[in-house]
Amino acid sequence: MNSDSSFSSSLPAGGDAVVPVSMLNRAIGTLLERSFPLVWVSGEVSNFTRAASGHWYFSIKDAQAQMRCVMFRGRAQHAEFTPREGDRIEVRALVTMYEPRGELQLNVEAVRRTGQGRLYEAFLRLKAQLESEGLFDASRKRALPAHPRAIGIVTSLQAAALRDVLTTLTRRAPHVPVIVYPAPVQGVGASAKLASMVEAANARREVDVLIVCRGGGSIEDLWAFNEEVLARAIAASELPVVSGVGHETDFTIADFAADLRAPTPTGAAELVSPQRALLLRDLGQRHEALARSFDRTMERRAQQLDWLSRRLVSPAERLARQRTHLQQLGVRLASAGARPVRDAQARFALVQMRWQRWRPDTATHRATLQRLTQRLDDALLRQHERHTARVATLAARLDVLSPQRTLERGYAALLDGQSGRAVRAPSALKPGRRFTVHLADGTADIALADVQPRLTDGF
Repeated sequence: MNSDSSFSSSLPAGGDAVVPVSMLNRAIGTLLERSFPLVWVSGEVSNFTRAASGHWYFSIKDAQAQMRCVMFRGRAQHAEFTPREGDRIEVRALVTMYEPRGELQLNVEAVRRTGQGRLYEAFLRLKAQLESEGLFDASRKRALPAHPRAIGIVTSLQAAALRDVLTTLTRRAPHVPVIVYPAPVQGVGASAKLASMVEAANARREVDVLIVCRGGGSIEDLWAFNEEVLARAIAASELPVVSGVGHETDFTIADFAADLRAPTPTGAAELVSPQRALLLRDLGQRHEALARSFDRTMERRAQQLDWLSRRLVSPAERLARQRTHLQQLGVRLASAGARPVRDAQARFALVQMRWQRWRPDTATHRATLQRLTQRLDDALLRQHERHTARVATLAARLDVLSPQRTLERGYAALLDGQSGRAVRAPSALKPGRRFTVHLADGTADIALADVQPRLTDGF
């Protein structure tokens, strides 16, 4: 094959030639890249890690085998989702070799979902079941004791998480005793043993709060904390339970069943333990506040005692004071009886003065009214005279222009007998037609027998 020839050509000739490991790994990597094209591979995600550089490192596995995978940042930032532990996915990858370590790996170019892994599916089913039963309800969660008398830890004696928890408790609350209830945290039957330790802690009643914890790991490593038996034991616990399993991104069924979840075992230790330095500081502040309060109380009592001693007088002096007081009250009573009369008189005088000021002067107004009446009568008379003279003038002018005056000067008005219109032209005078003549002293109807019209410019 061409791949074999290229592989052999990349190595030194001769059967006794010595080949460096780097050259051999490079040749194998080249052979793999040329022999296997891009291929889709399906499996379940395990040991997923996102590096600070943005690259993804994880393994993809099935029941028989697994393969390490790397997805560089340039391609990972375009992925539609971030795989999680237990997800079943498909990756489009190239088979390569990581030459520095000689490890076979898949260089992933694309990733897509194919469903969640078996363990994660079981996790979701159990979570939904217990949630429907009310084991995760917030109403059943209990508050942690502010000052526990003893703290219990359920974990493995060989777990690194136990050392972290003990170190934190020693630093924060060295005065609080710690009791460890040992149980394996992974493997067959681990969940049942963890549950039995939770029940034993409740039965012995020697602690006030309980920590169930272990360090981080894959979903398989943490599976003991996803079993129903442990979840029900935590939910039934009368002691408040804090779950500190794995890292901050890890969630287990025990986290939901516990009264409080901590992101890490160290965080769980910090949640249940009061910090000794803060307690001592608070105690000192309370002691100082109590001392100040006591001093202020004593000062107030001493001041009150002085005030009472000043008020303590002899009976004779008290009677003299009361007699003087009665005399003062008598004087005030007498002055108080006369004061309303004086006040009423002063108010009456003030009102009378105001009334006199605003009382109307009827004589002046009456004179003004008579003067205005005379002026109105004079004005009306003058206006009547003017109107009478104007009417006389207009009557004279009208009389001058009256048609009767024209007729009295010898003129006559000739009207057509049929139409009643004035005759103005000689052509309208036709024989046999009847006319009406208006004169100064009356009218006459005439009929013309003969007419000789003559046109003239006037008389």
